[in-house]
Amino acid sequence: MTRSTERILTTHVGSLPRPQDVVDCLFAEDRGEAHDSARCEETISRAVHDIVRKQAQVGIDVVSDGEMSKISYATYIRHRLNGFEIGSVPRATPQDLDDYPEYRDKIAAAGATPKCVRPICKGPITVKTLAPVKRDIERLQGAIAATRAERAASGAGADPASDGAGAPQGFITAVSPGTIAVFQPNEHYPSHAAYLEALAAAMRAEYEAIAQSGLLLSIDCPDLGMGRHIRFRAVDDEEFLRNAALQVEALNDALANVPADRARLHICWGNYEGPHTRDIPLRKVLPILLRAKPAQLLIEAANPRHEHEWELWEQTRLPDDKVLVPGVLDTSCNFVEHPELVAQRIVRFAKLVGRDRVIAGTDCGFGTFAGFGAVHPAICWVKMQSLVEGARLATQKLWRHTHT
Repeated sequence: MTRSTERILTTHVGSLPRPQDVVDCLFAEDRGEAHDSARCEETISRAVHDIVRKQAQVGIDVVSDGEMSKISYATYIRHRLNGFEIGSVPRATPQDLDDYPEYRDKIAAAGATPKCVRPICKGPITVKTLAPVKRDIERLQGAIAATRAERAASGAGADPASDGAGAPQGFITAVSPGTIAVFQPNEHYPSHAAYLEALAAAMRAEYEAIAQSGLLLSIDCPDLGMGRHIRFRAVDDEEFLRNAALQVEALNDALANVPADRARLHICWGNYEGPHTRDIPLRKVLPILLRAKPAQLLIEAANPRHEHEWELWEQTRLPDDKVLVPGVLDTSCNFVEHPELVAQRIVRFAKLVGRDRVIAGTDCGFGTFAGFGAVHPAICWVKMQSLVEGARLATQKLWRHTHT
């Protein structure tokens, strides 16, 4: 488990702004258009190397490949699993945006929302290929090794989150069975539970490949938050929570052979600028969330709709085997949080659950869909710098007797 008894570590949810040449490759592949696969492989590999170096330069301790090989956190899976076909089902929109159709249509017309294909489950779900996840692992491991060499050459030392040789620790994201079920409609299995069971069985291989590589496995689970006002918008909270429990059970089954301390879980309510008035409160979801196997919990905690929920940890005990990774940066706007504000947010959580059980994170990713993101790429890195500086300030406040 990544944790430190010496300082506050930093990480993020996973996706980062992709260069245009990467975006072009991803869309060509997703649309089935002719493209130079060798050139695209070289382009993506270079982008992963660059993005890992950039994270290390900023000072992020636990880094990702930026999801450079994925067009989105959920639909990428259709290239790795059998059973999906592209269909004409309309793209799911959040209920809170439908409440304000003029605003919804305005942001759609402005190109603020991506026009992605919608995979539909039309047949049995099985593993198509593990080659893409193996390439993801090789690229990130290679980029971290190169960063290690660069740091050693520059005289940079190791840090508490590194492997001891001065390289940051890495993680790779993967979508949860429940999230696949939320965004990819089922037209084959007789029930939601049966669909989840098949998805969990198929995703198990990808999860295990990542965890066995030595990298951390980071599971994207917006199904436990945003799923309420998308897939389950027509039912009450009780029905949503019943299904959320099934989704956590399916995830735990898929993680049967993955040690808890090799896995992270990210819950969010949608990484978009909207009213979010339909978000289900964290207090209702938290008991189910705490049943999930992953040891690290990445939870939105910086945006205006969820920042107040830090108070839940005054009444809720964080299990001894878990680490809290609260979002201390909002990823849906271009305001750059002041480092002092970031530090205040970190300290608030640390005083409730323990300073060695908090890692500073982000609310969501900075590149949820390839080529789209609310935060301008250059500003993304300024926000990340504020995250690192805020963690440094929080460390001074929390370890005042040792950091003088």
